[in-house]
Amino acid sequence: MTAKKKCCKDKPRCKKCPVVLLRLSKAGCAERLDRVHYEVDKKIPKKVLKQARKR
Repeated sequence: MTAKKKCCKDKPRCKKCPVVLLRLSKAGCAERLDRVHYEVDKKIPKKVLKQARKR
């Protein structure tokens, strides 16, 4: 998955937001390939995704 260039400031954050993808990688649900590309797991627990998208 490719992250967007800039956060759109939505509530909650969108799934392609760079902040969300960074948080998912820190939680162990995604692997960061380079600055904007991530390898995301197929099944992300709902609680983890909700916490990552929280503002």
